[in-house]
Amino acid sequence: MAPWGQMKILLLEDDTRLAGIVARGLRREGHAVDMASTVEDARWFAAESVYDVLILDVMLPDGDGFELCHDLRGAGNWTPVLLLTARDAIDDRVRGLDVGADDYLVKPFAVAELFARLRALARRGSTERPTVLVSGDLRLDPASHQVVVDTRPVPLAGREFALLEYFLRHEDEVLSRSRIIDEVWDWAFEGTPRIIDVYVRALRAHLGRGSRTPRIETVRGTGYVLRRPKSAPKPVLEMDG
Repeated sequence: MAPWGQMKILLLEDDTRLAGIVARGLRREGHAVDMASTVEDARWFAAESVYDVLILDVMLPDGDGFELCHDLRGAGNWTPVLLLTARDAIDDRVRGLDVGADDYLVKPFAVAELFARLRALARRGSTERPTVLVSGDLRLDPASHQVVVDTRPVPLAGREFALLEYFLRHEDEVLSRSRIIDEVWDWAFEGTPRIIDVYVRALRAHLGRGSRTPRIETVRGTGYVLRRPKSAPKPVLEMDG
């Protein structure tokens, strides 16, 4: 067994030579590796088995790794994803991360670096890392910096947007003003934690009071909590595709 623990890995790569090199290296380390050369095959493997990490090539004969990662995240599959690509354009890397990938490795690469990145991903585990937060009729997209309540766009300034995103990622958790300051503001902030009250009032005015809109409640003597509507599930991933 490898010192970083035996893993089950899905490798999607249509370059048979590269796939063979990577698979042999992983198996020597004690890992189980399933190999696919098309998006269709990889989709089937991902539906039929549970993996610790997915290694997805970007350019395939029948699609790309972006598309597959997008679909997996949309279906609630949070297995860590490492994208492989020969393209080093910033736009490609941004797109990969925005569709839910966890890491990005440009070809050609050293196998030792691949292994190091896999170790980091394995430590992260299959926890939810939604790229778009949805609760009730509220939808927040960090990548496009858009907020929608029902069908109504809600324009927010930078700090308002950051505060709402923080509330959504800690929904139903009571947050003190000092904690919010520490995690949403930077070290250069020299004001009082009461500035949070001003931003909360602004967010309440922007969001409105719909029955399916999460509400920011005051917890006297402590801070604030974002309550999701009773009929709404916890925030989940939603992606346009």
